[in-house]
Amino acid sequence: MSRRSGILEFAVLGLLRESPMHGYELRKRLNTSLGVFRAFSYGTLYPCLKTLVTNGWLIEEPGSTHEDALGASLTGRRAKIVYRLTAEGKEHFEELLSQTGPDAYEDEHFAARFAFFGQTSRDVRMRVLEGRRSRLEERLEKMRASLARTRERLDDYTLELQRHGMESVEREVRWLNELIESERAGRDLKGSASGGAAQQDTTTGSAGGLPRTGEHSATDTPGDTAT
Repeated sequence: MSRRSGILEFAVLGLLRESPMHGYELRKRLNTSLGVFRAFSYGTLYPCLKTLVTNGWLIEEPGSTHEDALGASLTGRRAKIVYRLTAEGKEHFEELLSQTGPDAYEDEHFAARFAFFGQTSRDVRMRVLEGRRSRLEERLEKMRASLARTRERLDDYTLELQRHGMESVEREVRWLNELIESERAGRDLKGSASGGAAQQDTTTGSAGGLPRTGEHSATDTPGDTAT
């Protein structure tokens, strides 16, 4: 399983833990709530759903709303399929939530993990945040060292681009410092001072504030394009 598909499976399981959904509803939530999935297609989502069903983590049920039944009778098509998390799927998602290794705080994974921090224990949140901060501090040190070595050989525009990348990483490190301080103090993010600061560098969605994946690092990997 690729890293990208692993993130998508994690996000799908997390959203379905909240409530069963049609594929269309899932795609909409992934697009609007989880910025890392803004550009992906049904051709990406449905194979993922099929895999989760095969693994026993989801089950498929016919749509039960009046609109579903009416649409099916008028068009002669099957009613929309609703995806529901199984007990095994919930257990698997909780296992994924407890993981704190590098995959939890690397560029591609971190936004999705952060989106489900409300369902994550405090000690796990702390380890993920500290891991993310440590990784960015290492990146920042390398960027500064590289800039110091090459400054004289760079034109003004390239130099400005390098500075912009460093400022983006520095901004996220400050944001992480505030989040970690709030976690250590036992404060809820929504009502803490750090919550306001986080909003300056995050995108708000129904699943919570998410880091802007395009702003925090010059090494972010672009998402899948729609097909």
